[in-house]
Amino acid sequence: MIDVTVLFLENGHASTATGPLEVFRDAGVLWNVLRGEPAAPRFRVRSASIGGRPVRPDAPYTIRPDLSLEEIGATDLVFVGSAGLGTGELLARNAPVIEFLRRARAGGAQIASVCSGVALPAAAGLLDGRRATTHWGLADEYRARFPRADWRPEELVTDSDGVYCGGGVHAALDLALYLVEKHCGRELALECSKSLLVDMPRACQTGFVVLPVGRPHADGAIQRAEDWIHRHCREEVRFEAVARELGMSPRNFVRRFKAATGLAPMEYLQRLRVRAAQRMLEERDAGVQQVGRAVGYEDAAFFRRVFERHTGMLPATYRARFAGAPPARRRHPARRA
Repeated sequence: MIDVTVLFLENGHASTATGPLEVFRDAGVLWNVLRGEPAAPRFRVRSASIGGRPVRPDAPYTIRPDLSLEEIGATDLVFVGSAGLGTGELLARNAPVIEFLRRARAGGAQIASVCSGVALPAAAGLLDGRRATTHWGLADEYRARFPRADWRPEELVTDSDGVYCGGGVHAALDLALYLVEKHCGRELALECSKSLLVDMPRACQTGFVVLPVGRPHADGAIQRAEDWIHRHCREEVRFEAVARELGMSPRNFVRRFKAATGLAPMEYLQRLRVRAAQRMLEERDAGVQQVGRAVGYEDAAFFRRVFERHTGMLPATYRARFAGAPPARRRHPARRA
C-alpha cells in the first residue's frame, strides 16, 4: 500500500484534487469490482488542508478534508492541486504548504503538483535543476519567478527523480494515471483508465511524444540530445550526427548517453518508439503496419520483433489485450458429474 496525501487548497479548481484522489482510491478496486473479483486497493488515500479547515475552491461549495498538515506524519506521495491565480497572493496564502512540502521531501516523500499548484514546490526549491511543467498561460511568469527550474510547458507531465508536475487543470488526471502506472505497472493503470472511462495519460501537446524513457540526470548536453530524439524519433536517426552537433565523438557520445540515462542511444530510441506504438495500439484503429510506420519502422517484420522484445508480446496480441472495451468475463459451463 502506498500512502498518498492529497492537499486541498483555497481558490483552486477542486477537480485537480478530487479527480486524482478518486483515481488513487479506485486503482485496483473499481475494475475488480466491476468484474466480480475481490478489490485489491494499492493506495491508502487521505486529504489535508492548512489547519484541517474546510476549503472553498473556485466554486460555490466547500470541501472538508480528513486532517491538517500537522497531522499527516509520514507519507509516500503528496499531491498538490491547483491553487488559483495571482502568484504572489497564492504563495503568501499557502506559506505553511511550502514549508510542509520541504519537510515531506526531506523525509523521503515524492511530490506531485499540477497547474498553478506547481508554484508551491517551486517556491520550496524542489524544482531547482529539474524538468517541470505548468499551465501554458503561467509558464512565462513561473520561468521568470523560478528561473532555476527547467520549464517545459509543452509537456503535460514531467517526472524528475520523484518530483512530478502536470500542466493545466485536466492534466491532473494524466498525472494521477501516470503515477499509478509508475508505481503499480501499466496493466493496472489501463484497468483503472478503462473502469473510470478516462484516457491513459497524454504526455505532450503534440499527442505523439511520450515521457522520458531513461532515468533522471543532470547532464545538460544529453538532455538536449534526448529532446532532439523526441522531436525526430519517427525519422531515421543518425547518432553520429547528434554527437557531432554536441561537439562529441560518437564513442564519447554513446558512453556519456549511457552513463546519464542508463540506456544506449539505440535502446533509448527503440523504447521511445515502442511506448508511442503502445499508445496508438490502445487508442486507434490503425493496422499494425501503419502503426510501425508512424513510429519510424518501414519494415513491419522488424517492428514486430522490436515490439515483442520490449513488451513480451506481438503488436496484435497487445492490441487485443489492451485496446477498446474490457472483454466480457468468460463463463465456463457447469461440468457434468
